[in-house]
Amino acid sequence: MILIRSTIFYLGYVVMTIVMSALFILAFPFLTDRGRHVFAGTWCMLIINWLRLSCGVQYEILGLSNIPSQPAVYLSNHQSSWETILYYRLFFPLSPILKKELMKIPFWGWALRLLRPIAIDRSKPREAGRSMLAQGEQRLKKGQSVIVFPEGTRSAPGELRKFSRSGATLAKAAGVPIVPIAQNAGYAWPPKTFRKFPGKITVEIGEPISTSEHSVEELTAKARDWISDHIVRRP
Repeated sequence: MILIRSTIFYLGYVVMTIVMSALFILAFPFLTDRGRHVFAGTWCMLIINWLRLSCGVQYEILGLSNIPSQPAVYLSNHQSSWETILYYRLFFPLSPILKKELMKIPFWGWALRLLRPIAIDRSKPREAGRSMLAQGEQRLKKGQSVIVFPEGTRSAPGELRKFSRSGATLAKAAGVPIVPIAQNAGYAWPPKTFRKFPGKITVEIGEPISTSEHSVEELTAKARDWISDHIVRRP
């Protein structure tokens, strides 16, 4: 049954993505920046709601009052594609960081390119790091928040990898707070797995961490410790 429901989900996922991406590309010249975000966010919610209907995946968000009104660097653990979809809908204005090759995907990648995300080439780590910091600081100064997954890749449910210092470095350079986020989407949408499993995903947003009084190393440790303490680990 899980395999059947997962197949139904992906069929709807593909159809909705092609239709919404094509409409977005056609409407893009006529939309304001906020309108473009709302349009893209609508696709995000369609996918999340379709996942709930087809596979029984629900979610709850704790700590919404901790979202600052000013730009921030959000640091989150990374377990699946689910959280990347939710975060784009949840935070505005936002500039996501992603792999450059994703923008080559037909329809979805073409639409994504128009939103001008921070695209990096992960085959060149040093160059990617410099590019991320330069583009990220530029976006933050323009009033856009940035999402960083400091583990660098998706981890298995219940695990938390070592954090890179890139997110804390970016936040400190731009003079903006860090907002830690803990989530456990990997139990419902495991990495590199076709099957989706029913259940409730918990997303918790922590209080902003000021970057003015701490070193990059301290900020990275504080964010990781908070996320580790607040991840809901299922038995």
